[in-house]
Order: sequence, then structure tokens, then C-alpha cells
Amino acid sequence: MCLGVPYRVMESTAWIARCEGPDGELLIDLSLVGEQPVGTWLLTFLGAAREVIDAARATAINNALAALDAAMLGDTARIDALFADLVDREPALPDHLKDLQ
Repeated sequence: MCLGVPYRVMESTAWIARCEGPDGELLIDLSLVGEQPVGTWLLTFLGAAREVIDAARATAINNALAALDAAMLGDTARIDALFADLVDREPALPDHLKDLQ
């Protein structure tokens, strides 16, 4: 299983950015996304930026990763708070399946 981790650009050159994220500061390879301005959020995997994302998506991914850590520690009380946008919502069928009901 691959897990992308959000990192925020603190300093950038053409191919490498110094970024901050859940594991502290890392140098991230920008070969796939190009040079990015300071403050940009990147979805990274194995030290390379795979996608430029917005702050809301970075927060959602960080919350999901925190919920995974909480579940592994048996701290299930925190999980609902980390998925607050999903707790009281009914699942919706995709448009292509709605006609099959």
C-alpha cells in the first residue's frame, strides 16, 4: 500500500524543495511537478512530489493519517473528530449507479 504524505514548501529551487510536514523538514524532489512557490502543498511519496494539492486536501489527508495512527494505537475516540466531515453524512451513490436502485 502506498501512502502519500502532504508537505508544504518552505524553500524551492528548480528540482529540490525544502519542505515541512509530519516528519519534520525534508528535501523533496520536484522533478514531476516542477519548481513550486513557497507555501505550496505537495503530496509526496518516497521523497518525491507526486502532485500539487490545496491546503484543504492536505488537511484532509493529514487527518486521515492521524486517524490511522489512532486506530493502530486503539484510540478510537479520536477517529470521529478526525473525520468530522463524514460522521453524520449518508453515503451517496455515484451517478452511474443511481438508475439501478
